[in-house]
Parts: sequence; structure tokens; C-alpha cells
Amino acid sequence: MSLAPLRLKRNEHRRLRAGHLWVFSNEVDTAATPLTAFTPGQLVRLESDRGAPLGTAYVNPRSLICARLLSRRVFDEEAQVQALLGRRLADALTLRERLHDTPHYRLVHAEGDGLPGLVVDRYGDQLVLQIGTAGMEALREHVLAGLRNLLHPAGILARNDGFGRDLEGLPLGPPEVLHGTVPEYGEVSEGGLRFAVPLHGGQKSGWYFDQRPNRQRLRTYVGTGRVLDVFSYVGAWGVQAAAAGAREVLCVDASATALAGVQDNAQRNGLADRVTTRQGDAFEVLSALLADGQSFDTVIIDPPAFIKRKRDADAGLEAYLRLNRLAMQCVAPGGFLVSASCSHHLAEADFRDVLRRAVLPLNRRLQLLERGQQGPDHPQLPAMPEAGYLKVAFCRVL
Repeated sequence: MSLAPLRLKRNEHRRLRAGHLWVFSNEVDTAATPLTAFTPGQLVRLESDRGAPLGTAYVNPRSLICARLLSRRVFDEEAQVQALLGRRLADALTLRERLHDTPHYRLVHAEGDGLPGLVVDRYGDQLVLQIGTAGMEALREHVLAGLRNLLHPAGILARNDGFGRDLEGLPLGPPEVLHGTVPEYGEVSEGGLRFAVPLHGGQKSGWYFDQRPNRQRLRTYVGTGRVLDVFSYVGAWGVQAAAAGAREVLCVDASATALAGVQDNAQRNGLADRVTTRQGDAFEVLSALLADGQSFDTVIIDPPAFIKRKRDADAGLEAYLRLNRLAMQCVAPGGFLVSASCSHHLAEADFRDVLRRAVLPLNRRLQLLERGQQGPDHPQLPAMPEAGYLKVAFCRVL
């Protein structure tokens, strides 16, 4: 296997030398190595402007991020690439087994685990895989072989509906069973509770493992009060709040299917008498609760990403501002707000500014008590701050 070179412009190797893994299309010396000469997903030998080897990458001429570094070694045999993938998967498993006492976690977190474009979530003996780049799609059979050898799973499911796939020119489609059999529902153990998780038709891979430590932190604040969980999905926050002692939890979501999941998960944990649901648009339900004069001791808002692309920034910021302002008004004086954002394109400082602006016209005070981020099974690289997407603020409203 002889890899074609992909040469960078002068000084464009510096960020990679510092630990970053991405190459942008405007950093490539297209006179020396035209991007149009490569096929999406092709492995290449990445070079500095002087021809010094930087490592092995895969390329996609159709994407703004036109190359992602796999290794700082240059490989000359396909078996070396396969062995690299196997080692990275084993390293990822070692970390998760140290972190968790049950096999329910994010097993692979893309760049954080040295496997750009690959996400694998584990639900016991079931694995759900998400591939978001053409390069990782080209390596899919090697990835599957590595997962089978490492874990001997009963089933592997590919979720082919991720946001990044269309940016990479990959087809969007229904879930695809790649190995064994995968039931419609899996199970997660978290905080001593059991949750049924929709693997084929749920959001993401079925569960939001990234919020696990923040949901555990929630238990400190709940007490015996009333809790409002907005964008509840299948009840990860709300059922945890009920288990922590909340006397009443209202879960709000636009999806009737998700709310049926809330009721099922409350029932399976013996908490159905404390958990109720309300279907509707989050903004409309919050406004209606305010109009009815209802208040809650703890309000949780964990919305989907309002800023998926940079061009969505203005509209997304306005949505976050409006949502947080409504939520703050639903908090009883002295109560707590847990506010989250999973938007990559919303910086931590801008998120804090949303909270500042939201409370200003309300004649209330807001105390920022704690800040949360994605859990340790979603590792980050120090040289890639953009990988730190999740922001959570635990606040007191006075």
C-alpha cells in the first residue's frame, strides 16, 4: 500500500504539530496536490510544505475539513491501519471499564479516542455505531472486525441519520444492522436506575451518555420539591429527580413516543406516582405554565442544539435567550435552574452571557453555582477546544 501525498501550504503544519487533527481545504497546497485528485475517504500521506511527513490521514475533497489525521506514523500496509484501529478501540475500552461498573457508556468518542468520525455507544451486549466521515466509512469493515474481536457483541447497529453525514457526502438512511441482531429497545443502568432506550428510532444512538455526571449532580439540588423537566426525551433527568426525592416531576416533550418512554421508565423504577407528562412545544408549554401561575423548585432545560451551523448563531442565541428567560420565570424564588446547551458553535462565554441577559429584565438575581460538561467517556484533546461542546449551568434563582 503506497499512500499518495497531501501537501500543506507553508506553516500550515504548525497546528497539527501542536496536537490538532484537522486539515482545512484552504490549508492544502492544491498546486502540488490537487484535492480533486483524491476520492472521498482515501488514505493519504500528510506532508508539510517541504515534504516532511506528518502522518497518515484520510481525505475528503468535498468537505471544508478536507483531511483528518489518524496517526503520526506513515503506514505502508493496510494491516498496519487495521492494527491501529484495534489498538485504539482497546484503549477506549480500558478507559470505560475503569470509569463504569456496568457496560453502558460511550465506548468511542471520535477524535477524543483517536478515531475521527467514529462514535460507538454500548448498551450491554449491543453496540450502536455512528459514522460521520467518508474516511471512517471507508474503514468500516476494519472497525467492525475490531469491535467483534474486542467485545463479541450480540449485535451492532449503524445509525445513518447523523447531521455530519450530509456534509461529508454520505447517504442518510434508516438504521442498519451490521452484525447479529439488535432489538428495538436496549437497556441502560444509571444511578441505580434502569432505563429502556430506543436503539433504532431514538434520538442520537438512543441515550445521552454525555449528561450522566450532570444528572447525578442534579440529585444535590432536588430535595423534596416540584421539578419541571423540559425537552425530557425518555426521562433521564426527570426520573432521576424523582428517585432523588422530588415529590412531583412534570416531563415536557414534543414527542408522544418520548413521553411514553418517560412513563415506562418511571414505572420500571417504581416512580410512576411521582412523574407526569405533558406533550407540546417547549416554549408554548412554559408560557402556559406561567400564565397558570405555576412554579417549580427545580427547572431543567436540556434542548437540542439550536446552533448547528455558524450561520444559525443569531437565531440560535435568540432561542436560548427566550428559553432561559421563560424557564427562570417558572422557578420558585430560591429555587434552581439547570440549563444546558450542546451547540458546538456556542462558546462557554456566550452561554454565560445568555444567562446574564435572560435574567436582567426579570427583577431577579441569578447565582451561578456550578458548571458541567460532557462526561469522561466523551474525552477531549487539549489541542482541540472545539470538541468541548456540552455546557451545563447549575443556577439559583432569587
